[in-house]
Amino acid sequence: MKQLLGALLFDVPRYVWALSRGDRAYLSIHNRSETLEPSPTGIGFRCLWQWTSELHAPKILPALGRWLMRNSLRDSPIVRSQTPPRIAPNPDVTFVIGHRGQSRLPHLLATLESIAAQRDVTIECIVVEQDTESQLVGRLPTWVCHIHLPPPRDDLPYCRSWTFNVAANQAHGRILILHDNDMLVPCQYASRVVERVASGFEVVNLKRFVFYLSESHTKKIVSGDQDVLSQAPESIIQNLEGGGSVAISAEAFDRIGGMDEAFVGWGGEDNEFWERAGTLAVWPYGELPIVHLWHAAQPRKQDADNPTLKLYADLAKAPVAQRIAALRARRRGSLHGPSSIEASAQQPNLNESLNAP
Repeated sequence: MKQLLGALLFDVPRYVWALSRGDRAYLSIHNRSETLEPSPTGIGFRCLWQWTSELHAPKILPALGRWLMRNSLRDSPIVRSQTPPRIAPNPDVTFVIGHRGQSRLPHLLATLESIAAQRDVTIECIVVEQDTESQLVGRLPTWVCHIHLPPPRDDLPYCRSWTFNVAANQAHGRILILHDNDMLVPCQYASRVVERVASGFEVVNLKRFVFYLSESHTKKIVSGDQDVLSQAPESIIQNLEGGGSVAISAEAFDRIGGMDEAFVGWGGEDNEFWERAGTLAVWPYGELPIVHLWHAAQPRKQDADNPTLKLYADLAKAPVAQRIAALRARRRGSLHGPSSIEASAQQPNLNESLNAP
């Protein structure tokens, strides 16, 4: 009751003001205790706190979340198409996506349809399937490049960094969008990325609100029985940093050492990558919505004893420049396995190499 009263007294007036205007004032919505920094262009905001946060009021009053999602998708619509309107041998942008198994195949296919609907830009998309046996042969659109990447051993946990590095080695686009297989993007997403890179930025994070859908809503969307706006989102996350979908020029990706393949398993690799990306020219002002399709939580991702989170905590103690130099000295994106697995029997572990004189 206390939370409801607080939302009615303090949040509803702010939300109604921002959502009722004809402009994009709704992009300024945030929690009461938070501060946003507007972008130099006047469109988009950066959160002035580390990482990200969930909007509180829509959890108490779901109608506010649905209204916010409706306004966001009105101005930045998500469209689904079977094929891109423009395909070129040297595209502006390459979307790279990692995948494993069948449970998220419907999510992947819906994500690819939103990518195919990108406007005013040439794209390619590379899906790297990291699995002992391919589940995607004959299942993907013909315009998508499919790379089957069998792990070096059957029990190897999923290595997201490895898939992205493999795809980056094969990409033809001058800009990479490191993208998850469960995120629907608005049709102007890639073209906005290209605009920001053309103005001098090497890393671009355009996500303002990520709308997380419920399990039942997701099932109806991927089956075509409902559209995104038919239900309120389950959660709304602001300015998700590093993870989900982030753009970086191919040259800058190489310059900071790509993704760290020492992260075998779920968690930590996004945060570590984002720290190194912070040494580049970054556009951090979110302005676009993304819709996240529901899936079961990844095993151990948030566990306190998750080894990849411990690895991130250990790496974060080392200077970023030192981590970049160590990664640049390693081979990455090998088709035979993550660099950390290949090198484990031949050289000290990453922490030892970082702490060496």
